[in-house]
Amino acid sequence: MKAFFRTIHLYLSLAAGVIIFCSCLTGTMLVFEKEIQQALHPQRYFVKPLEKRLPISELTAGVLKQIPKSKLATVMIYDDPGRAVEVGLIVPEKKDRKPAGTPKAQKHTENHEKKGAKAKDAERSNLTAFVNPYTGQLVDQFNRRQTFLYSVEMFHRFLLGGKNSIGDWVISISTLFFLIILITGVVLWWPKTKVIMKQCLKIKWSGSGKRLTHDLHIVTGFYTSIFLIVISASGLVMTFKWANSTLFFLTGSKVVAKEDIKAPLSVHQPGVTAISPDAAVVALGDKITDVENYTIRYPRDTAAVYTFNVLKKGSVELATDTYYIDQYSGKLAGSALYADKSLGQRIRGVIKPIHTGSIYGWPTQVLAFLITLVSLIFPVTGVMMWLNRTGKKNKKPVRGRGKTVVPAEAV
Repeated sequence: MKAFFRTIHLYLSLAAGVIIFCSCLTGTMLVFEKEIQQALHPQRYFVKPLEKRLPISELTAGVLKQIPKSKLATVMIYDDPGRAVEVGLIVPEKKDRKPAGTPKAQKHTENHEKKGAKAKDAERSNLTAFVNPYTGQLVDQFNRRQTFLYSVEMFHRFLLGGKNSIGDWVISISTLFFLIILITGVVLWWPKTKVIMKQCLKIKWSGSGKRLTHDLHIVTGFYTSIFLIVISASGLVMTFKWANSTLFFLTGSKVVAKEDIKAPLSVHQPGVTAISPDAAVVALGDKITDVENYTIRYPRDTAAVYTFNVLKKGSVELATDTYYIDQYSGKLAGSALYADKSLGQRIRGVIKPIHTGSIYGWPTQVLAFLITLVSLIFPVTGVMMWLNRTGKKNKKPVRGRGKTVVPAEAV
């Protein structure tokens, strides 16, 4: 059985080793992305607190004047008085090149891109404006898609391709291979006796080069395997529908897709003007007190509602409560509290923080950084061990009369 697992472990490692190495390397670089940005650009994220904040509507109106052709999407407000307000904007992006193919194919591609862009515009912004909440000054503009770390993330997720591209499938399948490699690695490591187990838990630094390579691969692999299994499994849940469905099945929960979650509608009142975001904030009352931050998503049309995603203090990242405010009456139109969700939904909601290591702040980030950094050893030491074994097989003895003669190159 171990020979069978060893074969699987070896050939999957050879097939996906390079991709796994690149994924671990880029993952290491992304763990502290937010902290790196804040350290490099403190003036963008932090402001000097004053006595009185300006109304949200006044802040956003000033931003829209200074950034032409922009469309308001979201506003993120922090409880920390020293943080800038982050205004999410949708800004038309220039297309530098036309799609290849015949004119008919070009037109089809352009129409498809327009439909896709329109759908995305309703969901996410592509430019963040940082505003001083006390003075209304536009501190900075930030387009994450133009940063180096965004390119690193695209390489990490899609090999610089896009969703459902070849790069996406290569990364996804390699992640699945990595999970199988980790599980078979634990099976192969598992010793027969307690004495052997003690030896397998220590690296013999005084040993030969081959022994050191072996121990670095085996011992560090055992200590990091459980964490890497969680990281790779969470990646699969975000990638494959069957993995996502498996999560809900194991937790005894019903699968709920994002597209199935529909916000309530505002009750349209003829002649009544929609309320301001400040009035919507007041309507929430104590629901946005003692929070880390809250994000306001503006109504997309006359029938939509104000959507508030509220992260309470001490809560896990992305474990937010959602509230809907009628844009005409200012009344609470509905809510979706994190605590009221099914176990499957709660776990699915924090899968990304689990994968990135940000789930419990810097302690888990440091752990994720060290684990992914150490994991870079495995593809290298694994190849070295494979080459050592291949070299031994090639050193076949030459039989003579009554004795075995070893070739000179083997000495």
